[in-house]
Amino acid sequence: MRRLFGMGALLALPFAGASAQRPPVEHFGAPQLGGQPLPFSNAVRVGDVLYLSGQIGIGADGRLSEGIEAQTRQMMENIGAILRSAGRGWDDVFHCTAMLDNMADWPAFNRVYVGYFTPGRLPARSAFGTDGLALGALIELECQAYAGRARRR
Repeated sequence: MRRLFGMGALLALPFAGASAQRPPVEHFGAPQLGGQPLPFSNAVRVGDVLYLSGQIGIGADGRLSEGIEAQTRQMMENIGAILRSAGRGWDDVFHCTAMLDNMADWPAFNRVYVGYFTPGRLPARSAFGTDGLALGALIELECQAYAGRARRR
């Protein structure tokens, strides 16, 4: 073990190659676009955390919805489907990162986003503007959710 000191705390980190029990990694969904596989999983569970890949407002037909509110709604439906595939729900989501092509769309995105969560149980969140998203999307959202043993809504 190597010990690091800083900010009054003692951290013990194993040396590279040290044997450590690693939790199993479980993959959910192999997304495709136009019949072609995409280079990521929809979600990956490691221990008690489900890491969801960023989702955009693309429907089953492979097309982006029109406008920020429609894209947000479709994106949230896509995320909901991934959560369900992993036996989870919106109350399990504890953190999201929103990426907007235009920060002026932030209020419209928020109006749709909050409707998917139980009032008073919003996840922690970050949001930032970006200079372009995949396929010309207006919004992308990635989330992390609790994936422990207890089943939640």
